[in-house]
Amino acid sequence: MSRLEKLVSNYQRLVSLPWQSNLHGTQKVWFAVYDKTEERRIRSRVGGFELPTTESGHSWVLVDLTDAFPTWMAQKEYRDDYFLSPLDLETAMADFLEQTASTLRSALTSEQATEGTVVAVLGVGSLFGFIKVSDLLQKVYSDIRGRLLVFFPGEYDDNTYRLLDARDGWNYRAVPITHHEGVLEP
Repeated sequence: MSRLEKLVSNYQRLVSLPWQSNLHGTQKVWFAVYDKTEERRIRSRVGGFELPTTESGHSWVLVDLTDAFPTWMAQKEYRDDYFLSPLDLETAMADFLEQTASTLRSALTSEQATEGTVVAVLGVGSLFGFIKVSDLLQKVYSDIRGRLLVFFPGEYDDNTYRLLDARDGWNYRAVPITHHEGVLEP
């Protein structure tokens, strides 16, 4: 069985378990952790995660943040100036974080997203160097009704997540889903 097949199998076991409804937003987040070299395979097989979700009686909403930065940048009046002086972009990152959180919040609070919905997020690797995933999630915890599945290209070890294996890790309360045997229960 390939690492991706094991990851899907572990996700299937987790999504089919009964869901507690009285959890805090931080406890409703699942990280599907995979090697950064598997990104294209994950994207081409995202349906392999949707199918067990719907078979378990839950609904599925997919959000792709891959183009979040170029979309945001294209709307900026001073975008050409940022390319001439990239350090000036640092001051605008709070605005980018807010817009990205707003995009995710819209999916989490849409009519399709109920207490029985998995809102899945692709493309967090494209946020690297601009905003932190932990900061983004901090902004939307209170909006998570069902579960938030974050496709996470990086590493997980002893409650520490490292995006793209490059950034210092952070300790996080999300439920990790990996390709290793077994799955942590929520």
